[in-house]
Amino acid sequence: MTKLTQLLDHQFMGTDNFVRAITHRSAAGKHNERLEFLGDSVLGVVITNQLYQSLPDASEGYLSRLRASLVNAETLAAIAREISLGDFLKLGPGELRSGGHRRNSILADALEAVIASVFLEQGMPAAENFILRIYAERLNIKLLPSEHNLKDPKSRLQELLQTNGHAIPQYQLLAVSGEAHQQEFKAECYIESLGVRTQGIARSRRKAEQAAAELAYEKVNL
Repeated sequence: MTKLTQLLDHQFMGTDNFVRAITHRSAAGKHNERLEFLGDSVLGVVITNQLYQSLPDASEGYLSRLRASLVNAETLAAIAREISLGDFLKLGPGELRSGGHRRNSILADALEAVIASVFLEQGMPAAENFILRIYAERLNIKLLPSEHNLKDPKSRLQELLQTNGHAIPQYQLLAVSGEAHQQEFKAECYIESLGVRTQGIARSRRKAEQAAAELAYEKVNL
């Protein structure tokens, strides 16, 4: 048994809404895009309420960053893997060949759709229970990241530099390589007043800049 079959009973997994939730648009028949839309909202309400109730003294900014870190595609995809959701996905031939059941975007969207299917079939209490169970470890107050750690590397670096009287860093895209659907970006972070240059490589320019900023932060913060 997978964790998903432990969370959802066999009868529920035979409903039209669940079948639609696990059906990608590349497959024939009704797919899960509309359910994603609904599931995103249901997830947002449950996570927002849980954080609000669990952290009564937290600022709005911290709560917003926490929520964003918990409902982003990367976290959703990680949870989808933990419950083996990819094993249930219905994909078209092209996505099957390219390993679509392992792709973050497809997994994240499918998990949102599954949340929506629970909401539609069993109501909000059941959807909330499902979400809190799959998020149990991530919502542990003792394990939640600090407000400082939630800030992206570029923001943390800029704050550190400005606190110490330095100008903000400069970022430059150095290279782009690879096929159109698998491009790799190399970016540089340059702090002129300190003579610090670092480079980051990632699948997007933004993430490459963040990787470079993270390395620069580590150098400056020694």
